[in-house]
Amino acid sequence: MRNERSDFASKLGMVLATAGSAVGLGNIWRFPVEAGNNGGAAFIIIYILCVLALGIPLTVAEFVVGRAAHTNTAQAYKRLGGNRFWRQTGKLGVMTGWFIMSYYIVVAGWTLAYFFKAASMTPSSAEQAAALADNGYWERYFGAFIAHPLLPIACMAVFVLMSHFVIVRGVEKGIERFSKVLMPLLFIILIALVACSFFTEGAAAGLAFLFKPDFSKVTLRMVLAAMGQAFFSMSIGMGCLCTYASYFGRETNLLRTALHVGMIDTLVAIMSGIVIFPAVFSTGIRPDAGASLVFIALPNVFQEAFSALPWLGYAVSVLFYALLVLATLTSVISLHEVPTAYLTEDFHLSRRAATTVVTIVVITLGTLCSLSIGPLKGLALFGRNLFDLFDWTSSQILLPLGGALITFFAAWILDRSILRRELTNDGTLPYGHARLIVALLRYFAPFVIFLILISGLGLL
Repeated sequence: MRNERSDFASKLGMVLATAGSAVGLGNIWRFPVEAGNNGGAAFIIIYILCVLALGIPLTVAEFVVGRAAHTNTAQAYKRLGGNRFWRQTGKLGVMTGWFIMSYYIVVAGWTLAYFFKAASMTPSSAEQAAALADNGYWERYFGAFIAHPLLPIACMAVFVLMSHFVIVRGVEKGIERFSKVLMPLLFIILIALVACSFFTEGAAAGLAFLFKPDFSKVTLRMVLAAMGQAFFSMSIGMGCLCTYASYFGRETNLLRTALHVGMIDTLVAIMSGIVIFPAVFSTGIRPDAGASLVFIALPNVFQEAFSALPWLGYAVSVLFYALLVLATLTSVISLHEVPTAYLTEDFHLSRRAATTVVTIVVITLGTLCSLSIGPLKGLALFGRNLFDLFDWTSSQILLPLGGALITFFAAWILDRSILRRELTNDGTLPYGHARLIVALLRYFAPFVIFLILISGLGLL
């Protein structure tokens, strides 16, 4: 059943690469936004429970399928499921990864542009003084930037080419080697930012918002938001986890690896909240500022929060957008690998050729998505511009649908002997804890995913 292909060479590289596939804008941008919209600490507690009860079991399910088949996501379900329907399910995972990457790289380009913008705006610059004096500066800047016909596309293309450079080098010399550099660097920056956040005037209020729960704010909407965030944040249903698991060795403890990935993913999200909310409370911005927080509200926040130490505020701003770039890059690399592995193994292309095809296709689709919110605002389907259509279709339909199919396949279709063999590493690990994972996959996860799906469609 196993074919000759590259695997991760070390346990550390495997964990860092897999965690990197999960860590991205969902942790540093979307998590603080969701926490801000849903009351802070109470949301975080429910989110952690959702990671344990939903995120970890589904991650294990993708790991089982990927390692057992030892091939790309499309072939994995055909190989283990044995019929045409499950081959199409595997292809859905590849398509979902491709869809997400096509609009995700547009936002990735924005993070790169903002990193260079933040670096250029020193405390002594006239532009920084103008931005601090004008509350509407960043809103106009962001609007002008995304409306520009070339700049967002150029930034996006540079970002994709960075991931191309990593993917074309393969699993061990590319993904694993760069993950060993990018993930520690990400944590170094994040720890430095957390330390700086304690020097803001709003540190006490921000930390209280994050860690002092008010359970009166718990509603069905909040619980559904926490479930959806756990699902999205851990890259479930995108094909990334299944693809990376196909490079795992037989000695890898799948449940332990899933727990490590969940812990790292959650830690990054909470640390990002510690960075953002003290600064937000220092400047009087509402914690539920929404999706505009990162690109409109935050650029001035760090300078204002550290007004007594302007150069520290400048450093924090630059480091924050560097953090966004790194987190986004690790996610884009994993998304890039999903269709690359598919083209390499199903169409027998060389890795270089497959990587090039994926790069060209996603830059083309990303360009259309970018233009649809800029110069070509009229470029729309079903009442949505292409960027919003790709986003909505992926997050509200493809991801929950893919998650439901993964759950059903692993819990009910996959041969019991294969499931037991993978969860026990050929009988060398106890099966006791795995029983709980299987039970959650069979009875809890399908119900939760159904709620996420109907909620996303506006039916709940």
